[in-house]
Amino acid sequence: MQKKIPVSIAIIVKNEERNIAEALESVRDFDDIVVVDSFSDDRTVELCRKYTDRVYQHEWVNFSKHKQIAVDYAKNEWVFILDADERATPALKAEIVSRIKDEKISGYFAPRKNYFLGRWIRHSGWWPDYSMRLFRKSVSHLEPREVHERVLVNGLTAHLKEPFEHYTYRTVSEYIAKMERYSTMSAKEIYDKKAAKAVLSIFINPPAAFFRMYFLQQGFRDGLHGFVLAALYSFYTFLKYLKVWERKHCA
Repeated sequence: MQKKIPVSIAIIVKNEERNIAEALESVRDFDDIVVVDSFSDDRTVELCRKYTDRVYQHEWVNFSKHKQIAVDYAKNEWVFILDADERATPALKAEIVSRIKDEKISGYFAPRKNYFLGRWIRHSGWWPDYSMRLFRKSVSHLEPREVHERVLVNGLTAHLKEPFEHYTYRTVSEYIAKMERYSTMSAKEIYDKKAAKAVLSIFINPPAAFFRMYFLQQGFRDGLHGFVLAALYSFYTFLKYLKVWERKHCA
């Protein structure tokens, strides 16, 4: 019998029956899989329990809080955070087994291979799109944020070579639905921190976001997919700051 990988997988979910089985299948050779569910009303929990009995349910607060809960449940010192629409590849797993032996390193940034509308996005700031995913539990924690949370590591960090795969936004409608939720959370965070002049940001930040993604980050090299992605992200930026303005002036 093949020896399990001595790393805990931490996943948070809510109504992910379409994605979760493939995600868990990709990490079934890890010896500890923790799932924190926010009371899904589809088959998510049922599917998760086919792969692990470590399924816990907590009322939703925000992304960083729930990922921290999942990390806190982890049995191993090394933890890898995976989202339901992400997959660990055999090459990545082999590299993880090798790299966790280095006692000097406390965390690894992993490259993320993002797919948008069925295509791997090689530019637009989406590749290699490093994210801190593999880390020592005892010296790390999730930054407390509403959205776009990060793992903060107290110690030396390094970069993995092999990517994990992210199957994001299979349709434009899916992007728009998520954009509505994320823009609301981001607006709350910006408003709470009083970090933006909303009126100026509405005019300046959306075109700046498009220019950065499409030209500076060479989204044009991703063809129509790159243009669509830059346009959608520009609109997301507009929506985010519009909601900040709404909170300030229309509440």
